[in-house]
Amino acid sequence: MTADASPTPAGKTVGPAPAGPAAHGPWAYTTAVYLRYGVGKLGGAAVSLLAVLVTGFFLFRLIPGDPVKTMTGGRPVSTEQLVAYRKEFGLDLPLWQQFTDYCGEALTGDLGTSYQFRAPVIDKISEALPNTLLLTGTAFVLYTALGIFLGTRAAWRHGRLVDRLHTGLALTLYSVPSFWLGLLLIIVFSVGTGPIPGLFPTGGMESGGEEGFAYVLDVAHHLILPVVTLVAVEYGQTLLVTRSALLDEMGSDYLTTARAKGLRDDLVRRRHAVPNALLPTVTLVFVNLGRTVAGVILVETVFSWPGLGGLFYQALSVPDLPLVQGLFLFFAAAVIIMNTLADLVYPLLDPRVGR
Repeated sequence: MTADASPTPAGKTVGPAPAGPAAHGPWAYTTAVYLRYGVGKLGGAAVSLLAVLVTGFFLFRLIPGDPVKTMTGGRPVSTEQLVAYRKEFGLDLPLWQQFTDYCGEALTGDLGTSYQFRAPVIDKISEALPNTLLLTGTAFVLYTALGIFLGTRAAWRHGRLVDRLHTGLALTLYSVPSFWLGLLLIIVFSVGTGPIPGLFPTGGMESGGEEGFAYVLDVAHHLILPVVTLVAVEYGQTLLVTRSALLDEMGSDYLTTARAKGLRDDLVRRRHAVPNALLPTVTLVFVNLGRTVAGVILVETVFSWPGLGGLFYQALSVPDLPLVQGLFLFFAAAVIIMNTLADLVYPLLDPRVGR
């Protein structure tokens, strides 16, 4: 009998099964399914981006005010000058033509020219993006790690005092408006109140005049309060999602089997329960990562942080339509892309997804 042959109930032997679609093994099937799943998700992302492009154009034209008159700062301007300004920025064109021009330029990466800065919108975004990534990126790493760490321990000790304290604090802080908490921290720790002196700057990113390592320390000093604000408000969401997902896993048979084999409780949690409970948390992490790229408008505005959020608020006050539209598209694209990446990672963590 050869290695490829197998016995039949009657003791006879048969040769190897003929080659067919299954001969390529499960990997070929899984790859085909994953590609089909991925193409569907990428197509959905493209449709979402197109919807954002259309929505952004018409939404911000509902804002009251005349951009040209706002840019003149209330100075006496002749009718001829106003007409020249409108022609320069294309505001004299019919709305449908403005829309088609905007879509055509946006699809080629040209987001227009800012009214107030007289500079390409993409350049203004590139200037402010590193500042936003410094602030929200630092906060993202801290509140994600803190939320997952405390969420797993709260779930593993659910019903106990530690769980109730963590969950109650997370719910309280998650419901607090970020701008209100930021203003409160400024009053207490920047202005100073009672026995507490003013320890931190009231806003901005730097004091000016510092170089080298002193500059790094100065930026870090300005970074503390806005980062604390973001971490305090955002960590609760990650904690609650992680805790809920882990509680759903704790009654599973494979955990009982792992304990029956004599594994320590800590190993059962880290090696078995937590990895299987992280699927909902992965979605949240990617969504928050998209928001990190987009920035946090209210927090950056409260702390006068020179990032994308502050730039968006400044553009709204004019209104600087090309800058507002460009930032809106950038913010939405960041979230959509991160959501799509989360969808593409799902089947790698759980092969049941996408079948």
